[in-house]
Amino acid sequence: MTVRLYDTKAQALRDFVPVDPANVTMYVCGPTVQSGPHIGHVRAALAFDLLRRWLTHRFGRVTFVRNVTDIDDKVLANATATEPWWALAYRMELEFSRAYAAIGILPPTYEPRATASVTQMQELIAELIDRGHAYASAGDVYFDVRSWPAYGELTHQSVDAMESAADADPRGKRDPRDFALWKGAKEGEPASATWTSPWGAGRPGWHIECSAMSRRYLGPEFDIHGGGLDLRFPHHENEIAQSTAAGDPFARYWVHNGLVTVDGQKMSKSLGNFILAADVLAERDPRVVRYALAGAHYRSSLDISDRAFDEAASALERIDTFRQRSLQAASGDQHTVEPGILPSAFIEAMDDDLGVPQALAALHQAVREGNTAIDAGDIAGAMESAAAVTAMLEVLGLNTTTTANADGGAGVALDALVREMIAQRSRARADKDWAAADRIRDAIAAAGITLEDTPAGTHWSIDA
Repeated sequence: MTVRLYDTKAQALRDFVPVDPANVTMYVCGPTVQSGPHIGHVRAALAFDLLRRWLTHRFGRVTFVRNVTDIDDKVLANATATEPWWALAYRMELEFSRAYAAIGILPPTYEPRATASVTQMQELIAELIDRGHAYASAGDVYFDVRSWPAYGELTHQSVDAMESAADADPRGKRDPRDFALWKGAKEGEPASATWTSPWGAGRPGWHIECSAMSRRYLGPEFDIHGGGLDLRFPHHENEIAQSTAAGDPFARYWVHNGLVTVDGQKMSKSLGNFILAADVLAERDPRVVRYALAGAHYRSSLDISDRAFDEAASALERIDTFRQRSLQAASGDQHTVEPGILPSAFIEAMDDDLGVPQALAALHQAVREGNTAIDAGDIAGAMESAAAVTAMLEVLGLNTTTTANADGGAGVALDALVREMIAQRSRARADKDWAAADRIRDAIAAAGITLEDTPAGTHWSIDA
């Protein structure tokens, strides 16, 4: 079977063929940390967490990079005399990390901050100047959009139809659509927010960050570039222009998630209609939040409502009730079922552009079949359904234990890490790599954590 993804650039479903089938590479635009995350940020991160989990299941390894934009006009604007921009950025970064961990989003392989890659950004800017695709003017450096005939290829626009780039002072622009690669220092900005450069003191533009960091951590060509639908233009359009103009093949597939809306209107900080992730997580079980945000296809808009969370809670209750029933039915019975078998309907749904709604339908079908088997006294059939349900929950990141094992956010983060190790152990066992499975279990045990394998899944607890 073949994984297919909708490629925004091609505007079509494409068979997914990675550069290296043994190591899928993904770069996802992370947050600009001028303030805390709203639920739209969490939905976006979850979409790519689900894609990462599925590609890990299908290919074995995924190198996943998600950046943090910790220097930006908005970060500087929200700083205060008592909290400088860098302190604000770090505090907000931690809020994003807590929200992600709360609903089981796995930590990235690498999570670079923009401020740690300024040297690489300057090197890329210098290459673009040397190639004739960028120019310095009045302390700034701009990308010359007229110099690159392919500009607009991602969103299929002509340059003349585009709006002026509003990301920098137009004082030195040749064309109003030229966008900033380097922003010269301005009066009133803190000295700590500037770096020396061949073009004068300043800081990088927003768009150059991701081009430089993806090249640094994944190389000049990688498999998937992801982000929200609202980033297609100008951010991703500018990324693909500056990277390809510098000679990099860049991303092979462009994947964008749909936006979260409130009463049909895009949720955004600028509109003031956002719902903070912390508020939602204070009122709802994190597992319910994850289910609700995953319930709509990743490319579709998701209108947030109490009803969506209530329906998610009811769905999870049906799943958990079946799993408990299966455990009770199996007590005293010698019948065992090897866990980890995914139903074909689930696999087909996930392979088809990450069809999580259809995958959830397959999950609930297995629950219904399992309940029917229990009612009929068919313990073997019930255990087979329970094993399938557990395998599907593992892939979807919904097979979590209670966070009572540890306190607060640390408990949530610990649970996410342990669940990932359990998933790796399950994959090793499915591949009959017993040595790897034993190593993972020994590593977990060495940390003082006990695993309990049951017909309905693996549960963990901390040794007393």
